[in-house]
Order: sequence, then C-alpha cells, then structure tokens
Amino acid sequence: MSAAGSALFANVDWAEIGRAGVDTLAMLGGSLVLTVAVGLPLGVLLFLTGRGQLLAQPLAHGLLSVLVNVLRSVPFIILLIVMIPVTVVLVGTSLGVPGAIPPLVVGAAPFFARLVESALREVDRGVIEAAQAMGASPRQIVFDALLPEATPGILAAATVTAIALVSYTAMAGVVGAGGLGDLAVRFGYQRFQTDVMVVTVALLLVLVQVLQMIGDRAVAHFSRR
Repeated sequence: MSAAGSALFANVDWAEIGRAGVDTLAMLGGSLVLTVAVGLPLGVLLFLTGRGQLLAQPLAHGLLSVLVNVLRSVPFIILLIVMIPVTVVLVGTSLGVPGAIPPLVVGAAPFFARLVESALREVDRGVIEAAQAMGASPRQIVFDALLPEATPGILAAATVTAIALVSYTAMAGVVGAGGLGDLAVRFGYQRFQTDVMVVTVALLLVLVQVLQMIGDRAVAHFSRR
C-alpha cells in the first residue's frame, strides 16, 4: 500500500479485518443453513394448517402464528441479551461465532417462515387441486407440487433472510460475537477510528451486494425451468 493509502487507513489492521471477515461469513453460513432448516418446515406448516388448506387446523395455526409473531417482534439486540443463558446451555458459550448462531437462528427463522408461507400462498390453487384429483397424498402434494412450484419464491425469501442476517451479525458484535460488526463497534465507534468503520461498512455492503446477485441469479434460473 502507498504512503498515502497507509496514512488514510492508519488504524486498519488488515489481518484483523480478514479474521473478522471470516468470522462474519462463518456466522452467516451457519445461521443461514439452520434458519432454512427450521424456517422452511415451519413456513410449510403455517401454510398447510391455514384456513381452507390441506391440513386446516385453526387452533394449531393460531398458536404457530402467535409464536412466530412474538419472536419476530422482539428487537434482535434484546433477543441477543435475553438468550445468553440459553445460548450458554446449547453451545457452552455466549461469545464468538458459536455464541452468535443460536440467537441469529431464533431471530431469523420466524421471519423466513413467514416469507415461505407467503411464497406458498402464491402457488396457483389449480396445482393443488390437480394433484388431489390424481390421488396424491398431502406429503406428495407438498414435495412434488407445492415446493417445486414455490422454489423461486423460497429462494427469494432465502436471499432476503441472508441479507437480514448480515445486519444481525453486525449487531451481534455488540455482545462479543466477533466479526466485522465487533470491529466496527470496538474500534470504529468506541475508539473513534473512522477508517476502521469505513472499511467494515464497505465490506458489509459488498457482502450484501454479492448475496443479492447470487439470489437474483438463482431465482431467475429456477423461474425459467
């Protein structure tokens, strides 16, 4: 780096930036996989138990809706703090990448579930009726008709959720989760090192753009099938 560049980013430790970037990617990857694993079946269940659907159960649907709405309404920074005892029980620590993943999943899974439910509602009702007319079981309708038809919408939901998780990982830095958000708080905010703040924010913006690009291409690919 030139002398001018060195002066401009005098407080930036690029090795530490690299480690923080890896931590952010680890938090994002681990939490996104678990969010999809939890949120997808939850969203399908919300859809199936709704009024007029295959497994209509008003009571079950109402309870699930309340649970999802409650979890979605809790600000993530509050959820991080409230979940510290649970996180310690689950992973043995509330710090670092492992300590960030449980609250990230709890915060994002209900959000993703609602998006999945909305994607399933967009599926043409005639697809379900045609599958029922051929004698398909509810399981076959879900896996052979509903989910394939809703794939573009579910991928778009996963993209939105991944981008939301990027902002969540940044907030997780406030409670010692590590990553770019942690650097932004400790150095950029608490020590007034503007150059560190600029670099971390720029990297987070690049990450969001990459995620959006990948998601858009995946949606376009499956929409053409």
